[in-house]
Amino acid sequence: MQFADLKVRLFADGADKASMLALADNPLIAGFTTNPTLMRKAGVTDYHTFARDVLAAVPDRPISFEVVSDDFDAMEREARALAAWGANVCVKIPVTNTRGEPAGDLVHRLAVDGIHVNVTAILTLPQVEAACEWLAGCRIGYISVFAGRIADTGRDPVPVMAEAVRIMSANSALELVWASPREILNVVQADSVGCHIVTLTDDLIAKLPLLGKDLDEFSLETVAMFAHDARSAGLSVVAEPADTTVAVA
Repeated sequence: MQFADLKVRLFADGADKASMLALADNPLIAGFTTNPTLMRKAGVTDYHTFARDVLAAVPDRPISFEVVSDDFDAMEREARALAAWGANVCVKIPVTNTRGEPAGDLVHRLAVDGIHVNVTAILTLPQVEAACEWLAGCRIGYISVFAGRIADTGRDPVPVMAEAVRIMSANSALELVWASPREILNVVQADSVGCHIVTLTDDLIAKLPLLGKDLDEFSLETVAMFAHDARSAGLSVVAEPADTTVAVA
């Protein structure tokens, strides 16, 4: 299988500006997502400058920026400010605030006002159903289900994502995002259930050339890697025999 065989679109997930700008030239990347945790990890301290720089470099593909407040009134002010930064901005709103209060009223107000909303941090099908209701009447809406976090709990995310696709199919304006993937297999799984988008961090983007790789070839490369690293580290298991030659006077 090659990437050309897949229908799912790839969104780069990160907040390292240099990496994002480099990926802007990658034709495989159909959009970008980020979040406050990724920004903190990347050392972003000036949200406005960061976003403006990225938007200037990528004016033609969707970019999701997330609100940072926990109060819904403050979230709304932030969401409207973010949306004004560019026509390709998608505003990420968490499915609840930290008190577990649903973000439905806010999401619906933004959606009917034409703001592209990405409802994020979703892990359950009831949350998917709720987000679909909130986004009724939207022009473009994303529902980000954190399939990787579902898998982290020992649950198979594939049936959840397949059912999410079915639930969302009634509204053609909605797209399902397979968020927090852990391996390239997740890209194939996302495609197989009809998921619209999968987000990939830099380390997974670097592994994309492995998709469909010949396993015999991959095995040989692995053996060669082990042999090279053993030599480079000067490793040995059995000590070389000592030289017992007696010198002749």
